[in-house]
Amino acid sequence: MAKYEAELRGNFNEILEAIDDAVMSNSASASLEDKSDFRTADTVCAVRVYERYSYSGSNRVSMNITLLKTGERIFVTVITSGGSQGMFLKFNTFGESAFLDTITSTIERYKI
Repeated sequence: MAKYEAELRGNFNEILEAIDDAVMSNSASASLEDKSDFRTADTVCAVRVYERYSYSGSNRVSMNITLLKTGERIFVTVITSGGSQGMFLKFNTFGESAFLDTITSTIERYKI
């Protein structure tokens, strides 16, 4: 499992679109598996689940992105999983980290 969290600044919809573009354009096998959006008063939350094939692990890796805006604050949490090998111990988690790396530079542009 790999994890990335940051507080961001900018336009919520622009950030969400930039993240989606980064995932889909930086990985040939990436797909959007599902999404959920919620809005109330001054809060907006977008959840995205992506998946891709990891050549290094010969398996599929998922990435969950939660983008939350409340008031003027925007926060993102990105968690990848599924790229490790082994029945009881996790090893070879390279695929999880590599999937996360496809979007970190995009998110860094909006980081406070």
